Amino acid sequence: MEVRDTPIKDVFEIYPKIFRDDRGYFLETYKQDVFEKYGLPTVWMQDNQSFSERDILRGLHFQTGDYAQAKLARVIVGKVLDVCVDLRKGSPTFGHYHAVVLDANLQNMLYIPKGFAHGFAVWEDAIFSYKCSNLYHKASEGGIIWDDKTLNIEWGVSNPVLSEKDLALPTLEEFEKMSGGGL
Repeated sequence: MEVRDTPIKDVFEIYPKIFRDDRGYFLETYKQDVFEKYGLPTVWMQDNQSFSERDILRGLHFQTGDYAQAKLARVIVGKVLDVCVDLRKGSPTFGHYHAVVLDANLQNMLYIPKGFAHGFAVWEDAIFSYKCSNLYHKASEGGIIWDDKTLNIEWGVSNPVLSEKDLALPTLEEFEKMSGGGL
């Protein structure tokens, strides 16, 4: 398992070693000792999985307060552009984002710490899976609008399909005013 730094502190891209043969493949998607070495969570409270067709865009979502979540995201089938946005109050990279293509052929993963918004755009029909370090709590959910002009995220889909909830999310500037400067 290879853990790669990203331009944003505490966000990591993870590339497992894939053992392929004529029967298929095998890989480890989580290894406690590797996660401990990098100071990442070693206890996961919830696993989530979704299926989305091409051009679906989900996000940008986060959990606040006592229900903040770190996430370990990957795709089981397909390909997505996975994006996280730093919303940590006082962070030197506040408002910056990191994007990586999660590809079922590579089986790569993205580790997203607490204090980040998270979303993804589906490039190929995908089964998306992610572990959470905390339980989902509806009253603690929040988000940032996907097409925020300040963030200027290049999602790689020309006509994304979004939920009504995601279309009503605030801008980064509105979020900063509501939150007092971040999570």
